[in-house]
Amino acid sequence: MVQVIVLGGGCFWCTEAVFQKIKGVTKVESGYAGGEAANPTYEQVSTGETGHAECVRVEYDADQVGLNKILDVFFAVHDPTTLNRQGNDVGTQYRSIIFWTEPEQEKAIKDYLIKVQDEFKDPVVTEVEKLDMFYPAEDYHEDYYNQNKSKMYCRLVISPKLKKVEEKFADWQK
Repeated sequence: MVQVIVLGGGCFWCTEAVFQKIKGVTKVESGYAGGEAANPTYEQVSTGETGHAECVRVEYDADQVGLNKILDVFFAVHDPTTLNRQGNDVGTQYRSIIFWTEPEQEKAIKDYLIKVQDEFKDPVVTEVEKLDMFYPAEDYHEDYYNQNKSKMYCRLVISPKLKKVEEKFADWQK
């Protein structure tokens, strides 16, 4: 059964690249969620004034990979203890946030957050909200890493995250 979860954990290029490699994930799409403006653009979201977070919409086959494994990967590749920041990316658009799409996901996510807090010294600040609307990002953001592997950001930021996931979740690689 295909399920959908929307995850925001910093730059969506990173999160997209990570989840494209996980078994059971059938589709990953970069975009924006959690804000007020309809059909926001990257330029608008980048100002931090729309309220949107850079996110990825992850479709996954729940018979192959469960929500907890999706969350394990998500929390392994971003710092959920930094408010409105991931590394050098600063602003509310880079906040740690999970948007659920099915009522049973909400409880599972909140239970997971209680458990995962023990893995961090500082408080986990990840927000949990029902998905209202997801706006796909502009085409040039889709499959960004695979199209731009030689760019500095990809080499310095995304590649190390992919290596970490390949090591920590070797059995879950496509």
